[in-house]
Amino acid sequence: MRCQYGRRDPKQLDSVGYSFVPILNIIFDLDGTLIDSARLTGAIVDRMLADRGAAARADQALIRRMDAVGGTAMIAAALGAHSVDPASEIEEFREIHRTIAVPGDLPFPGVPETLAALAAAGIGMAICSNKPQFLCDRILGELGLARHFGAIVGSSPDRPRKPDPHSAILALESIGGTRADTLYCGDSAIDCATARAAGLEPVLVAWGYGTAEALEHEPRTPVFETMAALHDAVLAHGGSGLADR
Repeated sequence: MRCQYGRRDPKQLDSVGYSFVPILNIIFDLDGTLIDSARLTGAIVDRMLADRGAAARADQALIRRMDAVGGTAMIAAALGAHSVDPASEIEEFREIHRTIAVPGDLPFPGVPETLAALAAAGIGMAICSNKPQFLCDRILGELGLARHFGAIVGSSPDRPRKPDPHSAILALESIGGTRADTLYCGDSAIDCATARAAGLEPVLVAWGYGTAEALEHEPRTPVFETMAALHDAVLAHGGSGLADR
């Protein structure tokens, strides 16, 4: 089992005040945590640039850096000098996103297997994302992952975006979790801030787009190197409560 505070052993979690006993639920961020969405974003931006007659291609590093911000600002930055009307460009981006093929290997390594194993063990799970609701539903559905989640909470005009805690609290309530038995797993400083604002304990994934930056703000946040390590830690701290779910 490998979990780190910049490379610490998971046995140290309790000693620094993390409420890991028992863990019955996990709220996951989506982009950069469970799926490598920058690949899909880059493919759409490439199409948009080509439609504008540009030889340039999407800057994947920029997309990953801006993933936690997302939306209009990210697409305008990705288009660079070819962005002239960000409001219409984000709508164009989303329209292409509605129909572009979702690669079957978009999840990060170990994600499908670990989600299935956590669900089989009775762990309640939810998504809390700044990605529009219809895109969360479409991508998770096409990947065959939606069935593992008791709630999928994406962004919508009637909900404030993360780091406002509204979506995290909605996800928590939808799966019947409590702040004491639920982790929030993400990959950015925005995820950590969202978790804290909602009264949840944040953990990070080592492969996340914004994990390094998040650790600059919260260096003692646990970081899991693999999905299997997260699975093992959750079950190790699940206690007898899991048997009753």
